[in-house]
Amino acid sequence: MAGHKEIDAVTGTETTGHVWDGDLKELNKPLPRWWLYVLYACIVWAIGYWIAFPAWPFLDGYTRGVIGYSQRNEVAKDLAAAKESQATYLAAIAERTPAEIEKDSSLMEFALRGGGAQFANNCAPCHGRGAQGFKGYPNLNDDDWLWGGTLEEIEQTIRNGIRSGHSDSHESAMPRFGIDQVLTTAQISDAATFVLSLSGTPGDAAAVERGKAIFDEQCAACHGPEGKGMREMGAPNLTDGIWLFGGTKADIEETIRTGRGGVMPAWDGKLDPVTIKMLAIYVHALGGGK
Repeated sequence: MAGHKEIDAVTGTETTGHVWDGDLKELNKPLPRWWLYVLYACIVWAIGYWIAFPAWPFLDGYTRGVIGYSQRNEVAKDLAAAKESQATYLAAIAERTPAEIEKDSSLMEFALRGGGAQFANNCAPCHGRGAQGFKGYPNLNDDDWLWGGTLEEIEQTIRNGIRSGHSDSHESAMPRFGIDQVLTTAQISDAATFVLSLSGTPGDAAAVERGKAIFDEQCAACHGPEGKGMREMGAPNLTDGIWLFGGTKADIEETIRTGRGGVMPAWDGKLDPVTIKMLAIYVHALGGGK
C-alpha cells in the first residue's frame, strides 16, 4: 500500500516493497553519501574538462577547449628540447674523426647510444639485433672483414654500401662458374673439396689434388695462392672457417656455381653524416673492429 513502510524483521531495515519468488524482499539501502559526493564531483570535473580541454570530436575537427591545450604541441616542445640538449654533442661528433671521438669518454658514450639506436632501426633486420648476422648477412662481432674493419673503413662501407650502385660503392664480382659453364659439376665438386681442406676439413685426397689445380687456375687471382683472401678485391679468407653463405660442401658448391653476390645498401643520403659516423663507432665497438 502506498505510504506504508515495511521493516524487515531480521535486519531492521526498511524494504522497497519489491518482492521476488513470493517472500524474497529487497532492502532499501541507498548509496553512502560520500560515494554520491564523489560521483557528483566527477560529473562536475568532467564538465569542466570538456570546457577547458579538447574533448568532443566533429566530422571536420574537434573542440579545442578554452585553454587551447594540444598534446601534439607538447610532444613537439619535448622533441625540440631534446634536440637542443643533443646539439653540442652532435656538433662535436660532426667536427671530429671517429678515432678522436673514441678518445673522449662523454662523446663516445653519446655516439654508442645513438649508434645503437640507429643500428636497431636500420641494420638489425639484416644483421640481427645482436649483430650476429644470418646466412648471407655477415656477423659484425667477429674479426672477419671483407672490406676492412678499421673505424674509417667501416664508416666508408656504411656510407657507400656494397654493390649498391653508389658511385663509391665497394664492388666485386665472383664469377658464376656453374651458371656460365666455366666449370663442370664435377670440377665444382673438386674445387669445393679443396676449399674445405684449406680450413682443415678433410676430403678425398684425389679430389683435393684436382681441386687445387682448379683453384690455382680460377680462384687464386682473387683469393690468393694460399686462399687467405684479398681485401682490395673483396675476396674472403677461405682458411679461417668463417662462411658467409654456409660452410657445408653443398653450400660452397652453390657459391662456386652461382657466385652469390649479396648487396648492402648505401646509407649515404638516407642517413646524415653524423648518424653514419655514430653507426661506424657502434659497429666497431661490438668487438670485431680492428
